[in-house]
Amino acid sequence: MSKNKGTLYLIPNVIADETAPAVIAEQVREVVKDTQYFLVENIRTARRYISSLKLGLTIEELRFEVLDKKTKDTQLAQLMQPVLNGENVGIISESGCPGIADPGALAVDFAHNKGIQVVPLVGPSSIFMALMSSGFSGQSFAFSGYLPIDKKRRVEAIKRLEKTAKDFHQTQIFMETPYRNDHLFNDLVKNCNPNVKLCVAKDVSGKEEFIKTKTIAQWRKEKLTIGKFPTIFVLSV
Repeated sequence: MSKNKGTLYLIPNVIADETAPAVIAEQVREVVKDTQYFLVENIRTARRYISSLKLGLTIEELRFEVLDKKTKDTQLAQLMQPVLNGENVGIISESGCPGIADPGALAVDFAHNKGIQVVPLVGPSSIFMALMSSGFSGQSFAFSGYLPIDKKRRVEAIKRLEKTAKDFHQTQIFMETPYRNDHLFNDLVKNCNPNVKLCVAKDVSGKEEFIKTKTIAQWRKEKLTIGKFPTIFVLSV
């Protein structure tokens, strides 16, 4: 094995189709252009993303391996062998930034344990863009991912988030599978206190982008249908 290790680059992806020219920085393009080996959640969409950057690369000459939530530690060691041998490796998330609510964190943890340099590249994150545009405090916040599917447990989770937001003055960020967006929104409107503030950030950076912050009392007066678009919910008291 070479004494000189490669670098692990965290390469952001678009969070809305056809937005690469607007949201992907030149630094990202340069790194992708100089990298031959990528760890990705989905090979087909990763190939399509790199093609969309129009870098003049021959996609068939690049190497892709799957790194997802099912990847085991023994597999990860094999996937990361090239960077130990001195080759640069790029991690591409399915959407947004690697390592944020994303299995790329597995490779980053491995890299730190092995003394491999980790370089995060600037790119879009729907989680942080929703927080930025919510008007809520960014001094203290928490991301809870997906809430429970079961309605009773979901309502209990909503109540816990509301209490945490109130007790600790902490902004609460969470999301839902697109086809359940409206169910979650309705549960929030029905079960939160009227003075609670809720930001709905739908299709951030996309053609159907919709970002609004209102109190629950105000949301109850508005008939909102979110639909099946990626959406981030941000709650504050």
